[in-house]
Amino acid sequence: MKNINKIEQAFEFLLWESRFAVVFAVIASLLTAFAMFYLATVDAYFVMSHLAEYASSSLSVADRATMRGETVTHIVEIIDGYLLATVLLIFALGLYELFISRIDRAEKSEAASSVLIINSLDDLKGRLAKVILMILIVRFFEYAIRIKFETPLDLLMLAGGIALLGLALYLSHEGEGAKH
Repeated sequence: MKNINKIEQAFEFLLWESRFAVVFAVIASLLTAFAMFYLATVDAYFVMSHLAEYASSSLSVADRATMRGETVTHIVEIIDGYLLATVLLIFALGLYELFISRIDRAEKSEAASSVLIINSLDDLKGRLAKVILMILIVRFFEYAIRIKFETPLDLLMLAGGIALLGLALYLSHEGEGAKH
């Protein structure tokens, strides 16, 4: 009976300590988040550096309109990159808090928002869902800018997409019990 109890204790110890395997996911998520922050920042730098060309008197009105459309598209892509980096950062912090340990500095810090303090898997899932919804909205906006409206059906589909995004936002706020 004592041997079985020791085997059970050893197994439970091993099982409990196996939660530290999550550290690999936390580190990978952090590195990927930093990579996305870097990519989006480099993209922002190059977009800003090309803006001087926009004021050039050698550009025709059509060229300026094309450049404006491309610049807006690139800015939307930059926002998308920063949002994705944020998702990865929230995911890393959430996994760490759920499986490894509370982040004492975050709980004591006035600068830490409620987004960065994760109390349950549902908390993490809800926060990630909101940021992913924002990424989808930005991505929809990016595609909507590029669409060439040739038929009334194209406009109707755009309106339907906007209505569905509005419904998704409404339902995401309604699900958390927000007042409207």
